[in-house]
Amino acid sequence: MEHYTMGLTLKVWRQKNTKAQGGFETYQVKDISSEMSFLEMFDVLNERLINEGKEPIAFDHDCREGICGMCSMHINGRAHGPWAGTTTCQLHMRAFKDGDTITVEPWRAEAFPVLKDLTVDRGAFDRIIEAGGYISVNTGNAVDANAIPIPKDKADAAFAAAACIGCGACVAACKNSSAMLFVSAKVSQLAQLPQGEPERATRALNMVAQMDKEGFGSCTNTGACEAECPKEISLSNIARLNREFIRAGFTYEK
Repeated sequence: MEHYTMGLTLKVWRQKNTKAQGGFETYQVKDISSEMSFLEMFDVLNERLINEGKEPIAFDHDCREGICGMCSMHINGRAHGPWAGTTTCQLHMRAFKDGDTITVEPWRAEAFPVLKDLTVDRGAFDRIIEAGGYISVNTGNAVDANAIPIPKDKADAAFAAAACIGCGACVAACKNSSAMLFVSAKVSQLAQLPQGEPERATRALNMVAQMDKEGFGSCTNTGACEAECPKEISLSNIARLNREFIRAGFTYEK
């Protein structure tokens, strides 16, 4: 793989806080290695801004290994950038070429208010999980992992849904800012396992109700969420959520 360096023009959204009016600012960066990650490139820019006595660009990051889901950047109109199945922290600069102009924005959704620059408040996802994304467990020693037999197809489907890292790319990509892919992944993960049976009905009803309360839009099945999801969560989970929600409406007794 050829290594090269590049110079880039960055148009970055800057916003002091949630109530302030934001706007784009333009920065030039030079000698960027093609092997850097996108966040490392931002580290270089921020180091320069700090040395110049200027305010660094605020952005979310943690593991930088494609696991935590915090690196929420909209890059040239796409959530997490041009590579499919890739988080921003795993996006390398070889995806771009010398002289490119790159526009970087925060997630755009009413339920994800901008805190500062590229950082948004994704607490709505936490509140949806609190509404029903859990199972009943007895206290005491941990149960052996294989204590309850689970068919392999069910285990595989639950594992695929559990791959969701809650980054919010699905919301950012959706024209309606829908959180259906996120919610459906969390519901599907537990609905297919015997451990998730006790709260099965209340889970679907409560998580969907909380999703609506947070102000996320409706799903119109355009598929943008699946296309931009860094973990490639399947759209079929939304169909499963709809079935779980309808089933819960008929079976749940208050």
